[in-house]
Amino acid sequence: MKNQLTLLTGTKETQATLHEQLEDILGEFIHIESYAVDEHVPNQVSDDLIIFSSYLIEKEAAPFIAPGSPRKTAIRTINYQHIERLLELEEGTSVLCVNDTSEMAEETIDTLKKMGIDHLSFTAYYPGLKNTYDISTAITPGEVTLAPPSVEKIIDIGVRLIDITTLIEILDHFHLKEKLGGVISNRYTGKIIDLSKKLSEMNKQTELLNQHLQQVVDGVNDGVMAIDADQKVTVFNPFIEEYSGLSHTHAMGKPVHQLFKDPKLLKFMTTPQEEGLYFTLNGYNLMIYRVQWEESDNVIFIFKNSDETITMEKAARKQLLKTGYIAKYTFKDIIGKSPTIEKAKAIGHKLAKTPLPVLIHGESGTGKELFAHAIHHESDRLYEPFLAVNFSALPEDLLESELFGYEEGAFTGAKKGGKKGLFEQADGGTIFLDEIGDISLKLQARLLRVIQEMEIRKIGGSKTIPINVRIIAATNKDLLQLIEQGKFREDLYHRLKVLYVSVPPLRERKTDIPALVEQFLLENHTPNKGLGKGLLGELTRYDWYGNIRELKNTISYLLTVSEGDTITINDLPDEDFFQRPKKNIKRETTSLVDDRLNKKVLEIVLSLNESMINASRKKIYEELDQEGSISLSEQQIRRVLADLKERGFVTIKRGRAGTQITEAGANYIHPS
Repeated sequence: MKNQLTLLTGTKETQATLHEQLEDILGEFIHIESYAVDEHVPNQVSDDLIIFSSYLIEKEAAPFIAPGSPRKTAIRTINYQHIERLLELEEGTSVLCVNDTSEMAEETIDTLKKMGIDHLSFTAYYPGLKNTYDISTAITPGEVTLAPPSVEKIIDIGVRLIDITTLIEILDHFHLKEKLGGVISNRYTGKIIDLSKKLSEMNKQTELLNQHLQQVVDGVNDGVMAIDADQKVTVFNPFIEEYSGLSHTHAMGKPVHQLFKDPKLLKFMTTPQEEGLYFTLNGYNLMIYRVQWEESDNVIFIFKNSDETITMEKAARKQLLKTGYIAKYTFKDIIGKSPTIEKAKAIGHKLAKTPLPVLIHGESGTGKELFAHAIHHESDRLYEPFLAVNFSALPEDLLESELFGYEEGAFTGAKKGGKKGLFEQADGGTIFLDEIGDISLKLQARLLRVIQEMEIRKIGGSKTIPINVRIIAATNKDLLQLIEQGKFREDLYHRLKVLYVSVPPLRERKTDIPALVEQFLLENHTPNKGLGKGLLGELTRYDWYGNIRELKNTISYLLTVSEGDTITINDLPDEDFFQRPKKNIKRETTSLVDDRLNKKVLEIVLSLNESMINASRKKIYEELDQEGSISLSEQQIRRVLADLKERGFVTIKRGRAGTQITEAGANYIHPS
């Protein structure tokens, strides 16, 4: 008859695990029955041998055991299949060891330590004990439901197994030790060996991963150093060896204060930082960044060679220059220090930092394109393409193919292989849509879809191409008025005008005219050309309805017609040369030079009126010439008087009455 054994456990889970273990190892030689005290135990348990899962179960199940039945209390050990989960925890980690009683929790801790799991800090926990330890990790041999709610991580190491010692005692009881002891021992040891193989494979994978990571760190084109919680070096790649002059062997494991002596650098390394700092180390100009690992106290330092970075940026810029797809101007190229232009530049700087569409508004000739270039230049797309298209310069059919491209055979004359459109070529960068108010409603519809979906479809094509492009548009027109007239789509207007900057006309920034004149003289390679008396004042007086472009053309004209080394007032062109104001532009004369000139002429008119002398242009010219403070021709005096008349400061009559100052003119000279 086959030997028989009865196993008594506390819970159903423990019963299932231990029964499976005994069946796996001894089932071939011994018939095994098992019961869980929490479920059901027969009134009288009698067998060749009774095995209790613990001393507590022996006490609890004693009433059910038939008198004289042989019995043993199993020695238990940790389930080896879950050991690796404990090994994954960092050394010194505090953990709760959760079990159903104080004795069982302490026994589990003792077993773990005897097995060599001594890198953790254990605290026993059982029902009824308050968790006042502020410990977030718990381990338990199958008693997951007993863990306190405050625990964030629970590692179930599974039900503890019966130790090899108890298994040998069972064989000895059935007189099978001499016959089967070696077989059973080998089976038990085989399980341990399988675990060892598994752990060994894991270690190999970890080692390979570490080697791969080390190769990655060594291959990075920057210096990389890492330190642990004790500020000791754990990573030191070849580039940081070069930058610091220290070898990997010397640096590894050393505290940073033994390797670096610069107090500022040491403070940077040992104090949390949000931004990188610039240092010179061993002759290298370096930008050093400090990165804190979120899940540990380790810190990584990235050492970037500033000189190499600048060289790379120059190379990238040179490559873009070859294609011609580059922003040529920066905000420094926008000349002027007047409040209005400084405000516009300040807004442009801020707009450059976002990827959102920008609408630039300004009169013709104010420098809208310069602003578009500068915004791209200040953005994080600096080293990506910048392409511009002027909608007023191309016919609609050509515009469509230029913007969106076309497939081969899309139309007569289409290139073999097709062509990329400007949107596709600008992918990753910026496209500047100049004179956006001049496009047709049909093209507006296509453009709206591109901006909404960020994808294009070539003419004659069926494939949708995703793009990543920043839109900058510019116009000198009143788009809201065009919307009212049905000539511009309101939805497109709102898509374009997410961000907005207005470029002021030159008449609102006349104090910038001297600097602009100086720049245009330099551009014409005539920096030493002199400006005659009163010329700059006359240039400043004019309102420049053609803006900077008109001023630039005027300087070119003056350089061409002037003789000698000086440009004089007499070189100025006639009034017909200058652009006339549009009906909706109010003429203003507000510069400091205009104010001084107006007051001087009015003072002479007042003096002549009081002396009963005819204030003719000739007489005013003579008086100005005699004073020598301002030099004006009679033609220029005529313009000033016309302006003063328009403003209500003088009346101009024929004959002896001549020019008469008004009350408003007198108040303008001497405010009451």
